[in-house]
Amino acid sequence: MKKKIVLALGGNALIKKGQKGTISEQFDNTIESVKKILPLIRDGHKIIITHGNGPTVGHMMARVEAGLEYAPYIPLGICVADSQGSLGFMIGMCLHNILLKAGIKREIIPLITPVLVSADDETLKNPSKPIGSFYTRKEAEKMKTKHEDWTLKEDSGRGWRRVVPSPMPMEIINKEIIKKMVEEGYIIIAAGGGGIPVIHREDGTLKGIPAVIDKDRTAAILARDIEADTLIIMTAVDKVYLNYGSKNQKGLNVITIKQAKKYLSHNHFPAGSMGPKIEAAITFLEQGGKEVIICALEELDLALAAKSGTKILN
Repeated sequence: MKKKIVLALGGNALIKKGQKGTISEQFDNTIESVKKILPLIRDGHKIIITHGNGPTVGHMMARVEAGLEYAPYIPLGICVADSQGSLGFMIGMCLHNILLKAGIKREIIPLITPVLVSADDETLKNPSKPIGSFYTRKEAEKMKTKHEDWTLKEDSGRGWRRVVPSPMPMEIINKEIIKKMVEEGYIIIAAGGGGIPVIHREDGTLKGIPAVIDKDRTAAILARDIEADTLIIMTAVDKVYLNYGSKNQKGLNVITIKQAKKYLSHNHFPAGSMGPKIEAAITFLEQGGKEVIICALEELDLALAAKSGTKILN
């Protein structure tokens, strides 16, 4: 049975832990990552790829700060758009070359994707998502004089960092064209980095805001809005675990949405790691999705054969 599948690539698909994140490293990693998607494409499934953009967008902001003496300031929202374009190009070109070598003809289209958030989202009043460089207290005070609208907080004793809101995604702005192109057989790369956050003004026009949306939460909204059958969230671990990292950790192979909610309420999934992925899975399943698979990118083929990963069912 042919399915409509949203594939959410984690940050490790582009930059491995311990790497500097050079362009050559990113291309090498991307080639290896998209090779894992080849069996799904060969089987004729309709594919939508989304991806993270960290630490790429952080590197972009660092370059902006370093170049303030020579060039105008570029706000965060534009950097997110820039990263969507550059990473979309990288993923698209690597996938194009792999499909060419495999004798598969499919058109690939990376899309710049605004994502609607609420102007009343609570996180807009209380930013907490750290981005960009670490500063000493003196450097942080200097940055505050340059950017009065910034919020800077100390990050676990490691220094001071800028923090921005991380609002909940509500809707993919260009969902209809994404849905149409997927139905016509194009492979779409969309909503990279969680999408570019925008709000509605009173007159209905859109306005970009300096924020970062969680990529897995956006993947769930993307999958919902284009009526996907399956959402696959790829991460650094082979499956979802209870008591992860402890002596009595337990891997989960197949669970229901009811069990997922129960484990989430019992704090098995930390907010900074597995928590948003489970919340994304619940969102997608509650709003019409059929299944969610959470697995390691390296074991995608095994997860599709139910030999690895965690499957969450409605």
